[in-house]
Amino acid sequence: MADDGNKPKKGVGGIFGSLVQAESMIQLALALPAGCVIGWFVGMLLDRHFHTDWIQVAGIIVGAIAGFVQIFTTASKFMKRGK
Repeated sequence: MADDGNKPKKGVGGIFGSLVQAESMIQLALALPAGCVIGWFVGMLLDRHFHTDWIQVAGIIVGAIAGFVQIFTTASKFMKRGK
Protein backbone atom coordinates (compact mmCIF):
# COMPACT_ATOMS: atom_id res chain seq x y z
CA MET A 1 0.00 0.00 0.00
CA ALA A 2 1.20 3.49 -0.75
CA ASP A 3 0.49 4.96 2.69
CA ASP A 4 2.63 2.45 4.65
CA GLY A 5 5.74 4.65 4.42
CA ASN A 6 4.03 7.56 6.17
CA LYS A 7 2.98 5.65 9.29
CA PRO A 8 5.11 6.14 12.42
CA LYS A 9 7.02 3.05 13.43
CA LYS A 10 5.72 1.32 16.53
CA GLY A 11 6.90 -1.75 18.33
CA VAL A 12 10.12 -2.76 20.00
CA GLY A 13 12.37 -0.11 18.43
CA GLY A 14 10.04 2.72 19.40
CA ILE A 15 9.70 1.53 22.98
CA PHE A 16 13.44 1.11 23.50
CA GLY A 17 14.11 4.45 21.87
CA SER A 18 11.77 6.12 24.34
CA LEU A 19 13.45 4.34 27.26
CA VAL A 20 16.90 5.41 26.09
CA GLN A 21 15.68 8.99 25.79
CA ALA A 22 14.19 8.86 29.31
CA GLU A 23 17.44 7.42 30.68
CA SER A 24 19.39 10.27 29.09
CA MET A 25 17.12 12.83 30.74
CA ILE A 26 17.50 11.15 34.14
CA GLN A 27 21.27 11.13 33.64
CA LEU A 28 21.16 14.88 32.97
CA ALA A 29 19.18 15.48 36.15
CA LEU A 30 21.56 13.46 38.34
CA ALA A 31 24.95 14.44 36.91
CA LEU A 32 25.49 17.71 38.78
CA PRO A 33 24.28 16.63 42.25
CA ALA A 34 26.15 13.33 42.02
CA GLY A 35 29.35 15.09 41.00
CA CYS A 36 29.09 17.52 43.91
CA VAL A 37 28.37 14.77 46.47
CA ILE A 38 31.20 12.57 45.22
CA GLY A 39 33.59 15.55 45.19
CA TRP A 40 32.56 16.51 48.71
CA PHE A 41 33.00 12.95 49.98
CA VAL A 42 36.44 12.51 48.43
CA GLY A 43 37.44 15.95 49.73
CA MET A 44 36.24 15.02 53.22
CA LEU A 45 38.35 11.84 53.16
CA LEU A 46 41.40 13.77 51.98
CA ASP A 47 40.82 16.44 54.65
CA ARG A 48 40.82 13.77 57.34
CA HIS A 49 43.93 12.15 55.93
CA PHE A 50 45.95 15.37 55.53
CA HIS A 51 44.42 17.18 58.57
CA THR A 52 43.23 20.16 56.54
CA ASP A 53 39.88 21.84 56.11
CA TRP A 54 39.86 23.26 52.58
CA ILE A 55 39.95 20.20 50.32
CA GLN A 56 36.20 19.61 50.74
CA VAL A 57 35.48 22.92 49.03
CA ALA A 58 37.87 22.10 46.21
CA GLY A 59 36.24 18.67 45.87
CA ILE A 60 32.79 20.23 45.55
CA ILE A 61 34.05 22.63 42.88
CA VAL A 62 35.79 19.87 40.93
CA GLY A 63 32.67 17.69 41.25
CA ALA A 64 30.46 20.51 39.97
CA ILE A 65 32.76 21.03 36.98
CA ALA A 66 32.70 17.30 36.25
CA GLY A 67 28.89 17.34 36.50
CA PHE A 68 28.63 20.23 34.04
CA VAL A 69 30.97 18.48 31.62
CA GLN A 70 28.81 15.35 31.82
CA ILE A 71 25.66 17.40 31.24
CA PHE A 72 27.10 19.14 28.19
CA THR A 73 28.44 15.86 26.77
CA THR A 74 25.13 14.06 27.18
CA ALA A 75 23.13 16.99 25.87
CA SER A 76 25.33 17.35 22.78
CA LYS A 77 24.97 13.63 22.02
CA PHE A 78 21.21 13.93 22.45
CA MET A 79 21.04 16.99 20.17
CA LYS A 80 23.10 15.27 17.45
CA ARG A 81 20.93 12.16 17.68
CA GLY A 82 17.75 14.24 17.47
CA LYS A 83 18.60 15.76 14.07
